[in-house]
Amino acid sequence: MNYPIVYALARNCVPSDLNVRTESDPDADAELEALIGGAGFVLQNLIGTPVKRKKEHYSIFGGGRRLAGVHRLIEKGKLPADFCVPVMVLPDAKDAIELSLAENQKLPMTAADECTAFHNMIDKEGKTPAQVAARFGKTERFVLGRVRLANLADPIFEALRKGVISLEVAQAYASTSDSVRQLRVFEKYNDTYQGRDVYSIRHELASGSYRGADPKAVFIGREAYVEAGGRIDSDLFSDRESENWLDGDLVDRLAEEKLAAAAEEIRAREGFADIRVLPATRVTYTDTMGLRPVCGDVPPLTEEQEARRDEIQTEMEAIEAAAEIEDGEGLTDDDEARYRDLHTELHGIEARQPVVSDEQKAAALAYVVIGEDGEPRIHEQLYVIPEAVDENVGDGDADDDEAEDGNGSSRPAISQRLANELAMMKAELLRLHIASDPRFALDVGTFIMVEGALQRYGRSNLASELSANTAPSLEIGFESGALAAEECAKLDAGLDRSWIDAEIDVTGRYDAFCALNDEARAAWLGWAVARTMHAAPTGSVGSGFIDHLGAKLGIDVAAWWRPTAKNYFKRLTKTAILDLFEEIGGSELRQRYGASKKDLLASSAEQLFVGNIIVEADIKEQAIAWVPDAMRFKHPDPVPANDAEVSIADTATNEGTADEEAEEVPVADAA
Repeated sequence: MNYPIVYALARNCVPSDLNVRTESDPDADAELEALIGGAGFVLQNLIGTPVKRKKEHYSIFGGGRRLAGVHRLIEKGKLPADFCVPVMVLPDAKDAIELSLAENQKLPMTAADECTAFHNMIDKEGKTPAQVAARFGKTERFVLGRVRLANLADPIFEALRKGVISLEVAQAYASTSDSVRQLRVFEKYNDTYQGRDVYSIRHELASGSYRGADPKAVFIGREAYVEAGGRIDSDLFSDRESENWLDGDLVDRLAEEKLAAAAEEIRAREGFADIRVLPATRVTYTDTMGLRPVCGDVPPLTEEQEARRDEIQTEMEAIEAAAEIEDGEGLTDDDEARYRDLHTELHGIEARQPVVSDEQKAAALAYVVIGEDGEPRIHEQLYVIPEAVDENVGDGDADDDEAEDGNGSSRPAISQRLANELAMMKAELLRLHIASDPRFALDVGTFIMVEGALQRYGRSNLASELSANTAPSLEIGFESGALAAEECAKLDAGLDRSWIDAEIDVTGRYDAFCALNDEARAAWLGWAVARTMHAAPTGSVGSGFIDHLGAKLGIDVAAWWRPTAKNYFKRLTKTAILDLFEEIGGSELRQRYGASKKDLLASSAEQLFVGNIIVEADIKEQAIAWVPDAMRFKHPDPVPANDAEVSIADTATNEGTADEEAEEVPVADAA
């Protein structure tokens, strides 16, 4: 249909609320404004509808950028106040959004504007997604995807509109239609790295929910889930398998209840002593940690199997004999294929799987899990019931109705989650009492750290996160050979190890450790804590705390560590060594060794800084007190600029005096 085009005063034209573009490009707008100003007229007509009760006034929903440019040019005086623009006049706004969207394809709109446009065309103009897709050459799925984005939580959609988040990130948030969950994740991840990571967003949104095809969802059934009040979020074109079950806690509870009931039936049928339910598709190492597997017996061959084995071996020997005939043509392809088939069949007969007897089942613990097909199944490995968890032993007060019924233990099957919750409440009781008894806490804490450090596999037995693992070395294979290292070895050798006995269990070792005297236990505490201290180069994380501890202990570094050719001077340049000579003894000392080669100079430096070279008394005193800044625990205060007359030698001397006046702490106490 042809619509009339009129020339209307620009001042009588206003942008319509139906214009789909809400964001623009300032650079492109400036270019368009310059183009209109240079030409003196608008190259392409605007599209609008008459304003009710205002003659020759129009509401513009197509060409808003051009109209805004004209208004700015009139304000700047570059166009006359009575400047007119061409307007294609539509009788009503029935198709305004569609025309505005089509007209705005020249400058690509933001994804947010496009989403709003598609949404409004469907919601306000009554068009179908297929009609919108056909009109703009898009797929229907594309249109539906944009409509879904338009329904994002307002802060997320506004972030998309402003370009704060990308289209890919917005699509990740749209993986669920639950705006409350969208907003919770957005607030959590906003202004973080995860806020730009599509995988992290999708993973967080999906946490606590299940897909319809998940084995746990298949196991409980869609009808039971919905009947219990479960919510389902169907994604675009989703079916029963891909739909999203939002209430993950409900799924977990229903699965545990149904699996517990199934486990009781399985135990009664199979005759297991105990059974545990694990609403998952597999049993992890953590679930069975500390349990000893039940090993079944390989069943003997049946008469039929023995006969077939003999037949196979005879035929294989015949094929092998034919291959060894020198004048023959060797094995044919058929012979080789037959030989492989026989070998496979023989292996199947001989490699029989162990079978667990009824007697073994009656003393075994079994796990019931959910198979990939959504059906309960017994985990293939059975385990020996630990004596520590055999609650029936010694329970002489049990009621008659709690006695065994001949089908194994009378204890009800509980889920792994319930077992975990009970264990956590039990741990809370233990924590409370340990926290209330500092002396007990000191003993058990020291033991846990030492036991975990000395026993190669001891950590799994201690049920504690406390550890005294030796701090990592910054350089592989490094050995200092310094006096402190020798003293540490002596301390280690002097520790009372009478309580360490690999033949007794961890509880026995703990009782033996507690029987040591206070001094012996305190020595182990010092050993355990000391080995955890990290090496922290000056300026790195933790270096300030290391320096504070050393200063508080009053450690005299020069008394314990001296720079040698191996540990220090050979690692410096010749110029750097000579600079140290000058720092200690002035330019004269520097000149005295200036002609020495690097290796000889490093050896001379070692002798100088341990006091073995004959020099003036004050120089020797400074040399044997000097240590590099990287070895200091207490660094000197910076010298003010106006105190330049204070010499380096004076500073070193003052430091030496401070070290001498520091309280001496025995090395055993310091450790």
